[in-house]
Amino acid sequence: MATPEQKKFVSQIDANKPALIDRLAKAVSIPSVSGDASYRKHCFEMADFLLDELKRLGATAQLKPLGKQVLDGQEIELPPVVFADYGNDPNKKTILVYGHFDVQPALKSDGWDTEPFTLVHDEKTGRLYGRGSTDDKGPVLGWINVVEAHQQAGINLPVNLKFCLEGMEESGSVGLDELIAAEKDAFFRGVDAVCISDNYWLGTTKPCLTHGLRGITYFKLTISGPARDLHSGVFGGVVHEPMTDLFAVMSKLVTPEGKILIPGVNELVAPLTDEEKQRYDVMDFTVADVEGATGSKTTISTDKATALMARMRYPSLSLHGIEGAFGEAGTKTVIPAKVTGKFSLRLVPDQTPEAIVELVTKYVEAEFAKLGSKNTVHIASEHGGKPWLADPNHWNYEAAVKATQTVYGVKPDLTREGGSIPVTLTFADTLQKNVLLLPMGRSDDGAHSINEKIDISNYIEGTKLLGLYLHEVAAHAA
Repeated sequence: MATPEQKKFVSQIDANKPALIDRLAKAVSIPSVSGDASYRKHCFEMADFLLDELKRLGATAQLKPLGKQVLDGQEIELPPVVFADYGNDPNKKTILVYGHFDVQPALKSDGWDTEPFTLVHDEKTGRLYGRGSTDDKGPVLGWINVVEAHQQAGINLPVNLKFCLEGMEESGSVGLDELIAAEKDAFFRGVDAVCISDNYWLGTTKPCLTHGLRGITYFKLTISGPARDLHSGVFGGVVHEPMTDLFAVMSKLVTPEGKILIPGVNELVAPLTDEEKQRYDVMDFTVADVEGATGSKTTISTDKATALMARMRYPSLSLHGIEGAFGEAGTKTVIPAKVTGKFSLRLVPDQTPEAIVELVTKYVEAEFAKLGSKNTVHIASEHGGKPWLADPNHWNYEAAVKATQTVYGVKPDLTREGGSIPVTLTFADTLQKNVLLLPMGRSDDGAHSINEKIDISNYIEGTKLLGLYLHEVAAHAA
């Protein structure tokens, strides 16, 4: 049951609803696309907007420069990271909140129904459409809304807050890892736990907390043969063809049922416990949700728990494409001289990129040798990311569970996600603190797609959740 202070905070958020939507509209109107040099100035504009908002509330805030990068053929400044402190009471827990203020590109001509950088309120559905509304400006502003509402209601914030807000998340978080490492014993000193709101509910009706992410290793498998492309009418059946070899090797990586055929990969997966298995059984999810998301009935398993575990807690291997092959419309009877197949593995505990690279390389070279081909093979791995898994029984999660029950009247699902948020692992490894992923938006928000939106209910109730989570952190620490 909510305390009197918590009720005052919740009432203040309700009273602020029009102002909170207006604040989001101002943020969405800044086209802070990080991946396009012509938009870079708007990333700086967005950083200044957040800096002003935080300073207005009395936070000690600053912009941390990250240096330069070459983008679109020109050297330009990287967007700064916004650092801010709100409160320094040694008797309170200190929570680090992370978010990002850059967004994916968006043009009306991409297929948007509305102007992407104008927040549009659809009164029939209660949705707010606009680029960045859910990824990640809505959640970032949620924390600012929380601080403001406490001040207006005359309530002391029950914890100290540290803000780390970046402007390059959609473009690889260039420079952030190095900054976190450099500030470990400076700005980040004293952090007790981390909260990130940059993910989504598993479905559209039930909130969740996320405590795991899969890692990734990406491979490029190159088969080289003739010195140049050849005419199949002249050399077909005469030479070993690189494309034939590539198809043969890549067909030995994974079965149509998704089983990874590389020896040793599956053996590295941490065993499934009874406690974890029960989490999948109670999740608000059906196989129909997969079919709705894919627009097809191609789900490998019809069992809910099996499908969820395939997405969250087991590795997967996906084939992505081939470079060097003829891919245009029409016909062309060419034998490519060199082709490169691309594939990746999503990793889970206790797999590491280093161990997977070693297993994959050994296996691919052995399978190629079985072909007896006179072509040559080369396999290279791109930069990999480790999987992340946090303890959902930690007080950080217990606080979020209780806050979710207060706001939504239901116990949240404890989920793991198939994708990756690299900064999560960076914080966990560098600071050695528990990291919580506390989503605000729903699975159908279309974060990187056209018509990105956040439901007003998720924005307002999600802001309440962020605030009550901080109260529960303080209660657990008492």
